[in-house]
Amino acid sequence: MKNRTWINFALLTILTGLSAPACSPVIELNGNLPPPEQLEQVKVGSSNRDDVQALLGTPSNVALFGDETWHYISSVTERVAFFEPEIKERKVITVVFDQGGIVRVLDTKGLQDGKNIVPVDRETPTAGKEMNMLQQLIGNVGKFSKDAKEK
Repeated sequence: MKNRTWINFALLTILTGLSAPACSPVIELNGNLPPPEQLEQVKVGSSNRDDVQALLGTPSNVALFGDETWHYISSVTERVAFFEPEIKERKVITVVFDQGGIVRVLDTKGLQDGKNIVPVDRETPTAGKEMNMLQQLIGNVGKFSKDAKEK
């Protein structure tokens, strides 16, 4: 009886030891964040597109409308086991160029500058009616006959 208790205790200890790493947080780094020393070399009013790309690399996002705007976006998230990931840090560096390709604005925003957006859960109605699988199968009976091909 004493041996069985000892074996149960040993198995419980081993299982606890093996499952402990599953609860440790997983840190994920995403995006392209240039080092601060390279960011300091970008000068508003004198640096051009080629200078910025050589110093900071390819941007994460380029705005499609308005002035040419490049965004360098990075984030750090932490996930524990099966829980929802938590954003620990986010930085967005925005570089705006004028018509001549010279840096007009250099701005850095962090997680505290962001805003939560609540999506609308309405659905757009569509024409027609919804049919289940059986209605679709019965509705197609006779549509693919020889008579239908001749018309």
